[in-house]
Amino acid sequence: METKLAYLFPGQGAQTIGMGHSLYESSPAARAVFQEADSILGFALSRLCFEGPQEELSQTINTQPAIVTTSLATLRALEEAFPTGAMPHPAYLAGHSIGEYTALAASEALEDSQAIYLARERGRLMHQASLKNPGGMLAVIGLSEVQLEEICHTAGVYMANINCPSQIVLSGAKENLSETAHLAKTRGALRVIPLEVSGAFHTPLMNVISEEFEKIVYQTPFKEAGIPIIANTSALPIKSASEIKAELSRQLCQGVQWQKSVEYMIAQGVNTFVEIGPGRVLTGLVRRINSEVKLFNLSDEASIMEFVRAWPTLS
Repeated sequence: METKLAYLFPGQGAQTIGMGHSLYESSPAARAVFQEADSILGFALSRLCFEGPQEELSQTINTQPAIVTTSLATLRALEEAFPTGAMPHPAYLAGHSIGEYTALAASEALEDSQAIYLARERGRLMHQASLKNPGGMLAVIGLSEVQLEEICHTAGVYMANINCPSQIVLSGAKENLSETAHLAKTRGALRVIPLEVSGAFHTPLMNVISEEFEKIVYQTPFKEAGIPIIANTSALPIKSASEIKAELSRQLCQGVQWQKSVEYMIAQGVNTFVEIGPGRVLTGLVRRINSEVKLFNLSDEASIMEFVRAWPTLS
């Protein structure tokens, strides 16, 4: 059977101290991405990724550009590892939340520098929104979408990420989260996990920054994507600059349809998913959506070289 690839890029929550450091040391292409990020942002983001402290790395304003930068560094190291012209061409790209910005750079709709800058601005504004409207997010394991819709209606919260059949993230105002957790547990949730985020992301509570963020997005010169991107909000492919700008504006205040995104790609014949960037979150989610597809997780030199060696047998 022919291998049909999709590249996936992680979102907030995948960050760990030390991410990207081995690639910085071993890959000139990865090092150039980190150096460019440091220059664009005006501070040593690379040092924050490599050395922490964790509390500072986990602040939304820093986490978002750090995830995008590390993922792009991993992608550029992967390109460097293949002989010229031999890099596998994916059918689709998809990124989870802030990972969508990495996907845009991978598709050449944005320059790496633009994706990093937009990630920083998005993180900055989302941090501001969380100060104005304090909120949080809860990952609920073991309840259906229908059950959680009822909880959302009762507790006044929102479905932020529909990740896989057994994991949905709810998001809302801080004062509503304890009731949300209680309702989920009483209805039989296996686990309710508070996420380490400072705000109610992907909900209308982000509306307070939407106008300012939209202005930044619409001032950015996007190109048509060279590879279709599966949009977070619709789980359908987008390519044009106008579609991309509309998606980034919507994505701020609407939920991430990750399960439907993966299901769409599989329905189009994708049978191999490659997660590029820190952590293994997306690999785990895809496995819960469909256990038959092939999965690769690339986050360091060893995993990149393993994929490079495996590719001739896959293709």
